[in-house]
Amino acid sequence: MPAPSEALLLIDLQRDYFADPELDRCREDLVATCNDLVRAAREVGVPVVEVQTVHETDRSTWTLTMHEDGQGVVERGTEGVERVEGLDPGGAEVVEKTRDSAFFGTDLAERLRDAGVRRVVLCGVSTESCIAATARDAFALDLEATLVSDATASVDWSEHDHTLAMLETQHRQDVLTGAEVAERWRAEPGN
Repeated sequence: MPAPSEALLLIDLQRDYFADPELDRCREDLVATCNDLVRAAREVGVPVVEVQTVHETDRSTWTLTMHEDGQGVVERGTEGVERVEGLDPGGAEVVEKTRDSAFFGTDLAERLRDAGVRRVVLCGVSTESCIAATARDAFALDLEATLVSDATASVDWSEHDHTLAMLETQHRQDVLTGAEVAERWRAEPGN
């Protein structure tokens, strides 16, 4: 089987982000779709990367809004930084980040380039922030991106829909369901 040209990125599927009632409401369905995608990726040899936001408790990595609010989230050593209940990334590589984009201040682009990846498949939260920032940076890095409509979520579904439509139009990024992505992987060995 040829080396896959795609990678699955699981973004910010961590406890603190599901403290919001709307994200908690859709958590089980979102996690189930992500787990289905992980299994499909493993079947065809697509690498899986779990991207986690991890902030230091000394505030050195906090964002401007965290400083303004005087409150940290996803801090190292807390329960909030842990993987959301039910997620099974199946031994995925882990990349830690401190900003919205999975590429900002990380070695993710180099890892993907070294693996021959030309397209990233994005799942996780939140659609209008970390998913969108990662998708925009993928575009800037000349990586194609697929946004998984039923494996991304937002506290505001109008923002979710608007963001997916904007990225599809502005950057010509695919918006597919998890089942459509898995079908594409199975139909196109080596992607």
